[in-house]
Amino acid sequence: MQAQPGNQVIVGCCGWRKSHAEYYRHFGLIELQQTFYRPPQEKTAERWRREAPAEFIFTLKAWQLITHEPYQPTYLRGKIDIPRAEWEQYGSFRPTRPVLAAWERTLTLARILESPVIVFQCPPQFGPTPFNIANMRRFFSLIDRTGLVFAWEPRGNWPDEQVAELCAELNLVHCVDPFLRATVTTGMDYFRVHGGPDYTHKFTDNELEQLAGRVRQPYTVFCLFNNTEMWDDGLRFKNLLKNP
Repeated sequence: MQAQPGNQVIVGCCGWRKSHAEYYRHFGLIELQQTFYRPPQEKTAERWRREAPAEFIFTLKAWQLITHEPYQPTYLRGKIDIPRAEWEQYGSFRPTRPVLAAWERTLTLARILESPVIVFQCPPQFGPTPFNIANMRRFFSLIDRTGLVFAWEPRGNWPDEQVAELCAELNLVHCVDPFLRATVTTGMDYFRVHGGPDYTHKFTDNELEQLAGRVRQPYTVFCLFNNTEMWDDGLRFKNLLKNP
């Protein structure tokens, strides 16, 4: 999905939170989290696409085997056990067979779900080292991105100038929490609103007003709430956008 002209703000949650049927009644966008921890079976993705309204948008997070190294606790949550001797084959965008296979798995699900955007969220430990930058360049030069937007969320100590250069070179959208950092790319925004370091913050009306000011851009904005109160905050934000 390419960025469209006009002020189009699409709001959703990072995860279902409610039953699928109820979710579809209230939101037109979701960012799937299962694809990051342990991708679902293809038949599950096919069912999700079939049961959703035709205009409903699925975005998804790339499988953690691509971005995260096996020492990260997210591997435990995904019940993925990588032998210690093989750790150097995983994560940090290494252009290895396991990482490229993880990409193919992610891509297959994105095609089934007709996802316009894939999010590559990196851990804070993934910093702007020559090794990591070289891996990114190699990885994104190898993979198929036809018809897809890639949103990259760096969470390490990356200078804005370096992020901007890499995003321009690799054709990436800079994914940010707009309360923590300004995006350095244009043409489309992808916001992940985390709600503080422990995800528990419930946004005040004033904070949602501030967010509304940040999303009113002359192009498409995907705004995903990722806090424990994402359902209520997302609905309140949608209502606010309808009644500026």
